[in-house]
Amino acid sequence: MSKEIKVPAVGESITEVTIGQWFKKDGEEVQMDEVLCELESDKATFELPAEAAGVLRIKAQEGDVLEIGAVICEIDETGTPGKSEPAADAAPKAEEKSSGAKTTGEVKEMVVPTVGESITEVTLANWIKSDGDYVKLDEIIAEVDSDKATFELPAEASGILRHVAQEGDVLEIGGMICKIEVTEGEPAAAASSESSSESAPAAASGNTNYATGHASPAASKILAEKGVSPESVKGTGKDGRITKEDAQSAQKATPAKAESKSVAPAAPAPVAGSRDERREKMSSLRKTVAKRLVSVKNETAMLTTFNEVNMKPIMDLRSKFKEQFKEKHGVGLGFMSFFTKAVCVALQEWPAVNAKIDGNEIVYNDYCDISIAVSAPKGLVVPVIRNAETLSFDQVEKEVVRLATKARDGKLSIEEMTGGTFTLTNGGIFGSMMSTPIINAPQSAILGMHNIVQRPMAVNGEVVILPMMYLALSYDHRIIDGRESVSFLVRVKELLEDPTRLLFGV
Repeated sequence: MSKEIKVPAVGESITEVTIGQWFKKDGEEVQMDEVLCELESDKATFELPAEAAGVLRIKAQEGDVLEIGAVICEIDETGTPGKSEPAADAAPKAEEKSSGAKTTGEVKEMVVPTVGESITEVTLANWIKSDGDYVKLDEIIAEVDSDKATFELPAEASGILRHVAQEGDVLEIGGMICKIEVTEGEPAAAASSESSSESAPAAASGNTNYATGHASPAASKILAEKGVSPESVKGTGKDGRITKEDAQSAQKATPAKAESKSVAPAAPAPVAGSRDERREKMSSLRKTVAKRLVSVKNETAMLTTFNEVNMKPIMDLRSKFKEQFKEKHGVGLGFMSFFTKAVCVALQEWPAVNAKIDGNEIVYNDYCDISIAVSAPKGLVVPVIRNAETLSFDQVEKEVVRLATKARDGKLSIEEMTGGTFTLTNGGIFGSMMSTPIINAPQSAILGMHNIVQRPMAVNGEVVILPMMYLALSYDHRIIDGRESVSFLVRVKELLEDPTRLLFGV
């Protein structure tokens, strides 16, 4: 009997998902609740668990876009894994290779260790030891990449290594990476194999360490892009390892020889400096974001209106009260709370800016769910501050810190990124002076904040140097008229230039 696994409902506004990558292969045996693949929506990335135990039959491939409810795979609960015969065939080889050592019958299962509080998954960069090799306790058998660093995986027992995961596989913390068939003593075949395999590096560099001539994951990628063989590169790292710097300075020998032999009179003059290129596959999340942004540009009548704000009153308030504020509330007083509160007041006065189009209807919201754009390692995300109009300054600041931290750690949930009614984006933290932000659909407007610059301004007939910021409001002209957009932005300007208005609601 086969059980169909369908794309689950992952959010009210999400109608389709993209298959990021499969963690299991077609025909492979899976267990109940084991993670099968990674799915990406336009909001977040989530995992698809097996709903039964059996043999996996994949129906959709990586990169496919599926609607909610579509069949993504089947699990044959009565079948047997197609890899059972190769596994059985491998047993005699293990015994053959293990001759000369006493097998204990114990199998040590090695899992991905915890490597950091915020790291939930790693990528198997490369196997240093091959499947079936004899390994010693604490011998390095593989290199694993996280989003923060590369680290080595030591053997947890002495015996015959059996690969479970393959190079390039993404594994969760605690996921099975390999098994070691524990033996007593070193097999004679393994000992002779090791001595012969190490003789070549020893003759070349006088060092028998496994790292000699071995490229790190970053170096391997650079060498592959250049078409340079690791054997032709001398490693300067520990024990002769090829580092990233070694790879960047390495040059492909063949083109150099071709240029030296060339005698064509019309040959172009050599260009000084590097001419290297590299290509990276666009992630599914990045492709989804790109698709949505183009859709917004094509499907909305987007315009942008600008204004400028004197930030001195807010900066003076922050300087006067920031120490007391942090001492009392345990969080710093930033600009985001002022902008959030000002925007909420203006949205309630100009409800069209807080509305959205749904088919042939306009949906007006009597609450303000403010989305804040955060730059995360995997791309831009927009978590939501719920009912921001009811929050105090310290509550807004605490919520901003909480959501930004979760975004950078990759721990935001679907619910935390769904349902915003208006978006704030601060390009000023990166030095942007002016921009035209793109609307975060299905919202109808987005406010862009920019850097604060000291500029000469005319005040009461005199030139005064003031800290000024440009504001940009992009809006959908299908629902928001020019009067409403300009009036909204002027109201935000008034509230920011005289923040005491926020206290009295005037």
